[in-house]
This record gives sequence, C-alpha cells and structure tokens, in this order.
Amino acid sequence: MATRPDHHADVRDHLPIDEAFERVAVAFARSLRSAGLVVPVDATVTFADALSRVGLSSPSATFWAGRAVFVRRPEDIAIYRAVFGAFFGGLAAGMMPAVAVARTAVLDVDDTNGDDDERSHQRDDDRHDDVQAVRFSRHEVLRARDFAEYDANDRADAARLLRALRVDPPQRPSRRRATSPRHRGRPDLRASVARSLRTDGEIIDRRYRRRAQRPRRLVLLLDVSGSMEAYAREFLRFVHIAVIGRRSVEAFALGTRLTRMTRDLANRDPDAALAAAAVRVVDWSGGTRLGDTLAAFNAEWGVRGIARGATVVVLSDGWDRGNPERLACEMERLHRVAHRVVWVNPLKASPGYVPLAQGMAAALPFIDEFVEGHSVAALERVVTAIARDDKGTPRA
Repeated sequence: MATRPDHHADVRDHLPIDEAFERVAVAFARSLRSAGLVVPVDATVTFADALSRVGLSSPSATFWAGRAVFVRRPEDIAIYRAVFGAFFGGLAAGMMPAVAVARTAVLDVDDTNGDDDERSHQRDDDRHDDVQAVRFSRHEVLRARDFAEYDANDRADAARLLRALRVDPPQRPSRRRATSPRHRGRPDLRASVARSLRTDGEIIDRRYRRRAQRPRRLVLLLDVSGSMEAYAREFLRFVHIAVIGRRSVEAFALGTRLTRMTRDLANRDPDAALAAAAVRVVDWSGGTRLGDTLAAFNAEWGVRGIARGATVVVLSDGWDRGNPERLACEMERLHRVAHRVVWVNPLKASPGYVPLAQGMAAALPFIDEFVEGHSVAALERVVTAIARDDKGTPRA
C-alpha cells in the first residue's frame, strides 16, 4: 500500500513527466480504493492533471489537490489523510492541515411566539463545548417558500406575514393646493399677510402654495381560474390587505366572468372578508377567459373611469382559453387609459421560465412591469412595484 517518495523520484527520472504523474495518480487511487474510498476513473484522470500543474515538490499542494478530487463526503477525510501520509510519507511537519474537531450540529428553530429568557438560558447551559447550535427563523424560510408548497400550518403563518404588508399606491398631483414647505410655488397672499402681523405689517416670511398630492387609484384584477388554485388564496389575502389599507382601491375577480369584490373585501376581519368574497365569486377554480373578462371590465368599469389614470395590477399566470388576439386588444385599451399596468405572475419564478402561454405572450407588450408573485417575499417586491410611479414604455 505504501510506496516511498524515492520510488516516485525514480519514476520521474526514467519516464516522461506526464506519464510519471499519471502513474503516481493511478497508484494513489488504487491505495485509496483499497482503504475503502469510492474513486471513479475520472477522478484519477483529474488528479493526474492536477499533479502536472502543482507537481510533487510541495506536500501541501499535493495534499489539497488530492483532497479536492477524491474526498466527496466528510467521513472520507480521515481515510484520505491516513492513506496520503502512508503513500507519500516524509511530509514536512506542519504541512498537513490540523484535524478538525468533531462537533455536533443542533438545529434550533426560532419560536414564532417567543421563548422566555429562562428557557433560552437552560438550553444554552445544556449544550456542551462540542455542540454547535445552528439557528434559523421559520418565518425567513416561509417568506421564500413557494405558495404551491404550503400546507395548512404554512398558510396560517403566511397569513400573519401578509397582514404586515402595507400597499401604498403612488401619489399624483391633485387639483387642490396645499402649503408648500419650501419657498417655491404660487405665492400665498392670505398666509403671508397673516404672518406679517407679527412683524408690524412687514412681509418678511413669505408663504407659498403648491399642488397637493393624493394617492392614485389602485385596481387589482385577480385571476381565480383553476390553474391559479395554488396561488389564488394567498393572492386574495394580498388583495384584501390592499382594499382595507387605502381608499380608492378596487378589486375584481377574473374567471369565466367578471366579479367585483371590493365591498366584500372591505370588512377588516380577514376570515369574514374572504368568506364573503368566496360566496360572491361563483366561478372560483373554473375556466378562464381573460380576453372576455377584460373586455367586460373595460366596458363597464375601466375605460369609463376606474382605470383611467390608475395603477392596474393583474395577478394571473397568463393561461387563457380564449382568443389571444382579443386579449391583446383589451390589454392595449387598458394600457392606454391606465397610468401603469403591473402583471404579477407566480410562474415567472420558475427556472428557465419563458412566457410561452398564449395569453401571457399576448398581454406582455402592454405591461409596464412584469414581476414574480410566488411567495411572501415576492409579494413584498410587488408592493415596491406598485409604489413606483414611473410610466414605462410598452414592451416590444
């Protein structure tokens, strides 16, 4: 099993340099296999190539080159060290890395309800020096988890996380005027004269007025078709938070028909609001005709005033059984009257996602911002997208 270094020197003296490294690599791999390590043939070839680059003059470089190639599991480290020492032998003191101290990893999950200090200190006292505690927050894991992977407990915890969101629509100039905090805008004669009474009628502190700001109207269109079943429940909670958080927020369900949910979701009790919305939407988890329902929205509500100058948010995966040309036509009408159109698609987070669904492909040219919506963290980014006020150009 052990071949001395002088034997390697003889091999290098009589063989071409590449072949010498190959023989050393093959012999070392054979020794590792005899000791119980699984050594594929390609690992031997890789180690021979590594030896041709680092050579055999540096024990440390040789050691780490072999470890990078042959060690695949933590339990293989001790075997590799023993075989390396016996095979190559005569390593300079201190060149071999120190043996790592074995530690036991203990998973410590943060309690969402909070632990008292006494229990926390008790857990710390029970741990020995060789025990490594690893902490993670369940909420952090839950924030990044896809809604489609939720169980009943996850949905209850996610509901608490979603209630902490605050959906703030962007501001727009109002027709009314308000006092300007800076010396700019239209002069406010009444306020300036009133302030001059403190200085014997001399107008020193001039006051100004500017256009006041008010929130833009926010319109949320939620796809409740069967393909959205894994995400519609959390999306509905998100819509409810938006409705109760601000005025001038309208909510509609898109399925086989258009359903207005604003009044049903105005109840601050989330369970009562969601139950009322579920009763109102009779085509929940049914088919979807985005073109037809958008046409109904544009005709009854959108073009007539609700969507004009508003931020419109469509929460849908883009799957549509209707005519894609009609969907494109209605999206163009909506984009023409709305200030911004944001499309939230839970499938966008999938690796390699391409909007190939005919509905999504038809709508994409008339969207100002296309965002993910598969998790709590993604919905937090949706809140940021809603708050932006920049009017994007239609997508090509």
